[in-house]
Amino acid sequence: MKLPGQDAIARQAGEHLVTHQVQLPRKVVERPIRQVAKRLSLALLILIGTAFIVYADREGYTDNSDGSVDLLDAAYYATVTLSTTGYGDITPVSDSARLTNILVVTPFRVLFLIILVGTTLEVLTERTREEWRLNRWRSALRDHTVVVGFGTKGRSAIQTVCATGLNKQQVVVVDPSAKAIDAAAADGYAGVIGDATRSEVLKRAEVQRARQIIVATQRDDTAVLVTLTARQLNRGVKIVAAVREEENAPLLKQSGADAVITSASAAGRLLGLSVLSPAAGMVMEDLIQQGSGLDIVERPVVKAEVGKTPREMDDLVVSVVRGHRVLGYDDPSVGTLQLTDRLITIVRATPGARALPLG
Repeated sequence: MKLPGQDAIARQAGEHLVTHQVQLPRKVVERPIRQVAKRLSLALLILIGTAFIVYADREGYTDNSDGSVDLLDAAYYATVTLSTTGYGDITPVSDSARLTNILVVTPFRVLFLIILVGTTLEVLTERTREEWRLNRWRSALRDHTVVVGFGTKGRSAIQTVCATGLNKQQVVVVDPSAKAIDAAAADGYAGVIGDATRSEVLKRAEVQRARQIIVATQRDDTAVLVTLTARQLNRGVKIVAAVREEENAPLLKQSGADAVITSASAAGRLLGLSVLSPAAGMVMEDLIQQGSGLDIVERPVVKAEVGKTPREMDDLVVSVVRGHRVLGYDDPSVGTLQLTDRLITIVRATPGARALPLG
């Protein structure tokens, strides 16, 4: 297999070391309690700083009660000033004290109000709601589809799966690029930013409870590592992976992939077929575009079809899935159809119709 050395793998992992976060579609922020604590701490620092500034220039202030300003009076003045209460019992009288109020205390007052009033309300409302949405999403996520890589292959795979009737809310995209996750969120998918070769990133995508995983990375070595990690977290999940080089496909299967698609050779065969027969190439392209023209679908055998041969079916039967075997329509061992069989057929896609997902 053509895999880079350990240095290349480590370098790639280093490039993908970003904050692991779930986007629905917004980025997850810190817990609201921590956000409020930070803002209160900053407001307290501003209050203490203002009190010490006033105390340092206490000779420029006068107190209506006793005429002098001590540390307690300075703290009191800072509190009522920053909160815009302003009782007027302690006032700046010297030019330096008034200049300090103009250039320092007033900006502090504005910053103080912004921190306590503006951002605190935003933390207690929008961010609390975002965390609640995330927790509800995690608790409800079951038997979903995880797509690793939101490039051309990943997008096409999601579109094909969703064309069979899969809800977008049941799709989670994992990609190290924040821009890719933004694009996925704009299309209505949940996204996790991070390197999918790391188990903590896949856990954020709830891989351990997923039904199927589509590995559509740009590099074959990354696909191998992702498949190994995913299979370790979920022994029963169905994993379909794509590789560029055909010689890497056996290694992907050994890593735990149930099906491996060689993108480069598949594209090459379609190109060759289009050269030999442009019409045949158009038909093949139509078949792999789910939801329009002709579609290839897998469905169960119904009771009315039991006992018939594949040639007697109204639909155009391509293969019969019996147990773990995929038999051709003309295979003598098929005989007549059984109730436990599944049919792979070619049907005409109609608007609003939804086919059963393959497998």
